[in-house]
Amino acid sequence: MASSTPDSSSAAPVGGHGHAQAGLAALIVGAVGVVFGDIGTSPLYTIKEMFHPHFGLTPDAETVKGLLSLGFWSLLLVVTLKYVIVIMRADNEGEGGIMALTALAQRSLQKGSRLSYVVGILGIFGAALFFGDGMITPPITVLGAVEGLEVISPVFGQAVVPISLVILFGLFAFQRFGTAKVGRAFGPIMIAWFVVIAAFGAYNIVQNPLVLRALNPYWAWHFFATHEWHAVLILGAVVLTVTGGEALYADMGHFGKRPIRWGWFGFVLPALTLNYYGQGAVLLRSPEAVANPFYMSIPDWAQIPMLVLATTAAAVASQAVITGAFSVTRQAIQLGYLPRLAIKYTSRDTIGQIYVPSINWMLLGAVVLLVLTFRSSGALATAYGLSVTGTMLIDTLLLAVVAYTRWPDSRKWVLPLCALFLLIDLAFLFANGAKLLSGIGAWVPLFIGIFAFTMMRTWRRGRELLHGEIRKEGIQLDVFLPGLMLAPPVRVPGTAVFLTADKTVVPHAMLHNLKHNKVLHERNVFLTVDTLNVPYAAKDKRLKIESIGDDFYRVVIKFGFMETPDVPLALMRSCDAGGIYFDPMETTYFTSRETVVAGRHRGMPIWRDKVFALMHRNAAPATGFFRIPGNRLVELGAQIEI
Repeated sequence: MASSTPDSSSAAPVGGHGHAQAGLAALIVGAVGVVFGDIGTSPLYTIKEMFHPHFGLTPDAETVKGLLSLGFWSLLLVVTLKYVIVIMRADNEGEGGIMALTALAQRSLQKGSRLSYVVGILGIFGAALFFGDGMITPPITVLGAVEGLEVISPVFGQAVVPISLVILFGLFAFQRFGTAKVGRAFGPIMIAWFVVIAAFGAYNIVQNPLVLRALNPYWAWHFFATHEWHAVLILGAVVLTVTGGEALYADMGHFGKRPIRWGWFGFVLPALTLNYYGQGAVLLRSPEAVANPFYMSIPDWAQIPMLVLATTAAAVASQAVITGAFSVTRQAIQLGYLPRLAIKYTSRDTIGQIYVPSINWMLLGAVVLLVLTFRSSGALATAYGLSVTGTMLIDTLLLAVVAYTRWPDSRKWVLPLCALFLLIDLAFLFANGAKLLSGIGAWVPLFIGIFAFTMMRTWRRGRELLHGEIRKEGIQLDVFLPGLMLAPPVRVPGTAVFLTADKTVVPHAMLHNLKHNKVLHERNVFLTVDTLNVPYAAKDKRLKIESIGDDFYRVVIKFGFMETPDVPLALMRSCDAGGIYFDPMETTYFTSRETVVAGRHRGMPIWRDKVFALMHRNAAPATGFFRIPGNRLVELGAQIEI
């Protein structure tokens, strides 16, 4: 269980991460390569978007300093204070991210309570919004990088979209090979990126050091005082400075708190600040650079090398978001919010290196559609921000629940900070929500989020209805077995493992096996797999074996939501814990594969019943998900109306 106080020590390995065994410097390099990719490539398009014509701003000295001040203090308040200092204290046994935070918040609440239900809904919607972010980040970063061609020569303007599509196709096609090898190159690439943008930023600041006055929060206040309510709408562009900030928390389990904090304070934050202010210095000197402040702040001799480096950094940033989508998908499957999907493991050493083909190609299809529709990072920026700010708002609400229920000594200062974060998040959300009135583009992330949320809620509710029908039509195990043994059928050698979601009801697979084959195995095991709301199940609580007589056993295997449910391996280790021995060659797994039929006047509208039936029909079989060998599995069908 997680500590009841925040910021429990992460020096010891948690859940098998083994952070203490890895060098801090190596972890910092890895964190810079993976965690900061999204926020680190924001300078490509952020200042440019702040001066988009629909905001009606001109790059005069007061406006430039006001926007720079807003961006800098957003980085300090949202990323530094909220995520790096406060939210990273809310670790779920070393893991972070919105699903881990949801599970941590629910763990302190009464199961089945209204607040627990609301927390679950918030977590699901936040995860759904993350998928929207995963679809928008790759095209906006790659387009923002490749648009440097237009600065080199306007002739190359027509090549931006085709080149971006080629890069994105290559990126998604590469996913099936895994990121284990290329991951080692991420750190040096992003370190080079941050060093270069910091150097050019410092060079431009030296040319016009007056821009550093914008570090004073007075200029942010002055901008609001001058532009009044219009200034709130500008936050729809300012928010681009902090997009990717939630990734610091989401990837905490991969690297630990200390490497991420060291990387942020000692390297990434200074580099971003120097580059943003360097772009501002260029605008103060040459207002016409507003067309593309990032590339126009680079000397002519360095623009082509910078284009190559920026494109590579954009691919790295996109890779991090894609990998995050795979991880969130696996967590959602484990927690019962998505159907089983085919998952491929691309590394023998690192269990987190996974590839989900269906999610990969779905993301690619959405990315291609977005590139062909919007065709520029500026146009795509109008669609960006709503999903990110929605996720940040949900993070704040969940943090408040965790602080109130689990941090009695710290909530007196954390809860007031949550009120401050809530005010900032609502301002950003309002600014991005106003984009809904400006065109169809802003509806894209909202549509993606609502669609993903509907699918996840439909699956969760459909599973509850399905299990309810199975329980209603089932026979109680405690009644069935004594009656069966009064006139036992023929018993054959070997062990039969019947997978069942309900420990008290006779599995359909067993009833069908008795009906058609009229035999019982020598040993019969009723197996239930439980997913806990902690990342990793404790080894001493992994397996529970209960003998219920006549060589019948009730077995419960528990996995954390970050783990891969390997059922045969867990059963093989049962003898080490003093349990029964399972010979892999003498064990047969039985499971029932229900055919769901939509029924009227039941728990969900008929259209959701049909959606659930479709999802259930296309769910990956238990063979792959539970790592059960296909030649040891017998599936028996059953039709159930919900």
